[in-house]
Amino acid sequence: MFFISLRPLLIWCCQGVKPFPLHKLPQHQAYLCPVRALADWLVCLRASGINEGYIFPRMNSGDRISHDNRPMPSEAFLELFRNNLVDVGIDPWPYGTHSFRRGGTQWLAYDKRWPIRQICKWGGWSTDPAGTTVMKYLDSWNDDSAERREDYFDPNRLPTSRCHQCGRSCHCA
Repeated sequence: MFFISLRPLLIWCCQGVKPFPLHKLPQHQAYLCPVRALADWLVCLRASGINEGYIFPRMNSGDRISHDNRPMPSEAFLELFRNNLVDVGIDPWPYGTHSFRRGGTQWLAYDKRWPIRQICKWGGWSTDPAGTTVMKYLDSWNDDSAERREDYFDPNRLPTSRCHQCGRSCHCA
């Protein structure tokens, strides 16, 4: 069972997991904001008549929400996630539930510029430099590199900054 309180949004389980604070992101990052997404989802749950229980309840046939107060199995979530990818024209098979953790890790490293040690603490991984768990999330065969390899050490290359809203890079930022 999940419980929610606001300012910042705290989510925790009864199984002894520490609270996970979520903060509302600025308007220009609304598409990434977990608080907005959760609020929208809770409005949908309330519209369905569910006022308590799991945030992601079990689904019945016909995409109907189950009212028997059981959680959605991870396999069902993965199937729904992959169906969403198909809906937007993306091959779903390279992606799984760890894609969310990978996406968060990459966002923190590349966009927010967090140090690797801080990302390890966020992800619950060892901060030992010999540990490679975080590296599995930072780089993978299906990642699209933002820069060409031959440009890495070009002495005439100007520094770039990536726009957090549109993703483009420019030399004047």
